Amino acid sequence: MIKEFEYCFQNALECMGKDCPAPCRTILDNIADGVFTVNKQKKILWFNRAAERITSFTKENVLGRHCYDIFKTELCQVENCPLTKTMASGESIIDFEVNIATRKGHEIPVSISTAPIEDKDGKIVGAVETFRDLSEIRAYKMEVNGLYSFKNIISKDAKMMKIFNHLKDIAISDSTVLIYGESGTGKELIARAIHDLSKREDKSYVTVNCGAIPDTLMESELFGYRKGAFTDARQHKPGRFAMAEGGTIFLDEIGDLSYELQVKLLRVLQDGEYYPLGSNEPLKADVRVITATNKDLFQRVQEGHFRDDLYYRINVIQINVPGLRERKEDIPLLVEHFIEKFNKKMQKNIKQLSNRAHEILFNYNFPGNIRELENTIEHGFILCKKNTIDVEHLPSYLLDKNKPKVKTSLSKTSISELEMMEKESILDALRRCQWNRQKAADELGLSRTTLWRKLKKLELIS
Repeated sequence: MIKEFEYCFQNALECMGKDCPAPCRTILDNIADGVFTVNKQKKILWFNRAAERITSFTKENVLGRHCYDIFKTELCQVENCPLTKTMASGESIIDFEVNIATRKGHEIPVSISTAPIEDKDGKIVGAVETFRDLSEIRAYKMEVNGLYSFKNIISKDAKMMKIFNHLKDIAISDSTVLIYGESGTGKELIARAIHDLSKREDKSYVTVNCGAIPDTLMESELFGYRKGAFTDARQHKPGRFAMAEGGTIFLDEIGDLSYELQVKLLRVLQDGEYYPLGSNEPLKADVRVITATNKDLFQRVQEGHFRDDLYYRINVIQINVPGLRERKEDIPLLVEHFIEKFNKKMQKNIKQLSNRAHEILFNYNFPGNIRELENTIEHGFILCKKNTIDVEHLPSYLLDKNKPKVKTSLSKTSISELEMMEKESILDALRRCQWNRQKAADELGLSRTTLWRKLKKLELIS
């Protein structure tokens, strides 16, 4: 937009201190984006009607005042201020997202662009900024994300949705849970969700990685020890079960627990008590036990590496988490989530992956699952200097054409394939509801307006 109206500002100081001459004033006052100009001291000299509408400030409120006293963003009065950078470098900034304050004190998200203003001698004498209100877009985005997220778990896969639907019922019970899934699939997120939805949510949630602690230390780590239990035991130390009293303990990689410790864990589950190392008196344990593994425990039972009585004790409720290669439709959702995460962490303004980069991710096997995808996006953030992560920003091993790829129904044009899936889902809902849009919207978990927008986008209505 700035480029389109560059003539209005370049070499036109009168546009900064006075009303723009026709037709500039008419044009600028009738566009949807907010526009204002500042001088070198960052005092506002022009403020169009859209800027008044978006911020609730009038021209009279802002003209002659410093912009940082009006908008109050986290970038104001610091060297990262887009206007300051533009006036210092002479370079424009395009589509930078930030929150600004309205006259009523509300924060709203906007996308801003800036350009320098020069006098007739080419000297920078100020800058122009345009800003677009992103509130409606963000609200729509939150609505969509809300449909596909549950307690920090993001998915639209049918298997995951089934897990979501049962988690509340699982959480209400106090039964032991066994979560199966490959490394990196998010088993710990599901365990945490069960705790947060349970009656124990206000109590401790303690995690133990059974594969990361040596067998010689695991017993004291789980059950604690008494003073004098061994040479360096100079005082009592509570174990993880004591720390989780009244709450939940999550035993990750339970398949790596030694056979001897399996016996002691079985005693806790059967009798609700345990012995700290060096003690002859048992302690009671009021603890919900959730376990997880990436191993086939039944096979380990058959091989004699895992006790069958413990297996059946922890396997009261079983949850199977699919790998990322089994839920490829979740990749766009997860990519968007990680982009938002790393933008905040690295203070960048990356918006998306290119279509080609998306295609490469869809065709990749992801043996490391969601954790590997997160690492891939972080790698892209480190190398990307623009607002779109492209093929050259991905890890080199993803680009190895000799690497075997998993066949997928989304192998070619991933974006169009996803749109077709969404289209079919909406059509199915409309057919079930006899083409009643309100009922279909309710079934899909959408507002009627959002459903209408989707119907327009997918060309289901004219």
